[in-house]
Amino acid sequence: MKSTKLTMLYPALAAMLLAPAAADACTNLIAGKKATTDGSVMVTYAADSHNLYGMLTHTPAADHPKGAVRKIVEWDTGKPLGEIPQVAHTYNVVGNINEHQVCIGESTWGGHKELEDTTGQSVMDYGSLIQVALERSRTAREAIKVMTDLVRDYGYASSGESFSIADKDEVWVMEMIGKGAEKGAVWIAVRIPDDAISGHANEPRIRQVNLKDKENVMYSPDLIKFARKRGYFSGKDSEFSFADAFEKHDPDTRRGCDARVWSYFRRHKPEMDKYYSWCIGDSDEPMPLYVVPDTKVSLEDMKTGMRDHFEGTPLNMTSDPGAGPNKVPYRWRPMEFESDGQKYVNERAIATQQTGWSFVSQSRDWLPDAVGGVLWFGTDDTNTTVYMPFYCSMTEIPAELAPGDINTFSMDSNFWMNNWVANQAYSRYDLMIPDIRKVQGALEDSYVTSRPGVEEILVGYAEAGDMKALEKAVNTEGAAIAKNATDAYRDLAQHLLVRFMDGNMKKLDDKGKFMYNEYGIPLYPEFPGYSREYYDAIARSPYGPHLKAKE
Repeated sequence: MKSTKLTMLYPALAAMLLAPAAADACTNLIAGKKATTDGSVMVTYAADSHNLYGMLTHTPAADHPKGAVRKIVEWDTGKPLGEIPQVAHTYNVVGNINEHQVCIGESTWGGHKELEDTTGQSVMDYGSLIQVALERSRTAREAIKVMTDLVRDYGYASSGESFSIADKDEVWVMEMIGKGAEKGAVWIAVRIPDDAISGHANEPRIRQVNLKDKENVMYSPDLIKFARKRGYFSGKDSEFSFADAFEKHDPDTRRGCDARVWSYFRRHKPEMDKYYSWCIGDSDEPMPLYVVPDTKVSLEDMKTGMRDHFEGTPLNMTSDPGAGPNKVPYRWRPMEFESDGQKYVNERAIATQQTGWSFVSQSRDWLPDAVGGVLWFGTDDTNTTVYMPFYCSMTEIPAELAPGDINTFSMDSNFWMNNWVANQAYSRYDLMIPDIRKVQGALEDSYVTSRPGVEEILVGYAEAGDMKALEKAVNTEGAAIAKNATDAYRDLAQHLLVRFMDGNMKKLDDKGKFMYNEYGIPLYPEFPGYSREYYDAIARSPYGPHLKAKE
């Protein structure tokens, strides 16, 4: 990679301000290769947790001696769970994608409490299943076999889980739950058609499928037998629904979970609006697992989907009273509250404040694996993050994305700089988001528009068999991108603090710089105040007469 190519890609913050705008409860959006504008298989994942630090992980490819073991540590807690035999060779893994373009995401839904492991001997939690499968799989189907063989042999230490499992040719949804006092898990996996989109968000979504379709449906041999034995199902085999057997779908969970997938569906197939009734509990007709979109989905569409706050729907989080005077599309936890003995709920959108990190993955069959697999990776809130492209052949993690923790602030951390920006916007969203969009959009646009040139060079290295040069190039560019995005957001955070201090809004010139008078004194700021709706609400409240001005 020529250094001139790297340095020319990233404009300064002032120029960005002129550019056009562009765990606990996780969300996965999916698109098959014939449903996307460029033919890539795409999966998104938001790792949402109030205690999760946003970092990018790496496990290098390695050869292992006979008799070696692999230690298993619970992903959520760091608790050692045990050991499993190591295989002879493991693959390079960057975040949630490996060198063969296999990518895996997840969302937790819990299910029947009595099916959580009671043996105390189970070794494989959901996070370790993902990591070990990525280390050992060349295809999505192979990953499914690795994961299901592991829980069969070593037990399943987590609750109900949905997995998105993709490679450069196809994508699957697999759902799994433990067996309580029995070793292992029951599971089902369904291939999403190439021309379809799908998704899951903390609710199991696989219902009636053709169990005889061995090419597109896989499941554990004892699945239906186990469900009957435990009293979760009593109908004909052809009527079996994994989602309904192992989870209850009350109106609250539909609204907080399935509604996120519905919002994605309706963006690309408007007739899906009819399932709004399912999401709010007024209908018992569930959404389908997948739909064929009216128009193909782009990389930008997937990023936009991850930034969703139900805009354009009755659940729009910028328009209810909870949004306040600055139309803030965020609600602090807890999600439920009571008033006069009645329970109420806040909306739970895809974009949420407690995201540790997220990505949009692309697996592309027309490119060498080392170039075809890319994670567009971002830390913190999906709405305000910058998605940075990192290739599956990367072997060095940028310093700005190195491990850290949720209690230790760092000016050099991408996660902390994104939080600094986002948390300022959470109080004055409608005023600050335009400035954020300009910087965010300029950064992401530069990364997208530079891909053809960068990938031409990378493919050249791959075709020449010069994998050391390719590895050096992706590491060098990855480090430059992470530093560029982090530096820009550090500047942006300071810009927001200065511009919006004390409830005012300082004026900018047409180059995005603060304005001064002819004597070098800062111009007097504007007073944006509050929205008309907010003032009217105060005037009409019981406190309104107290504030009323005397004639």
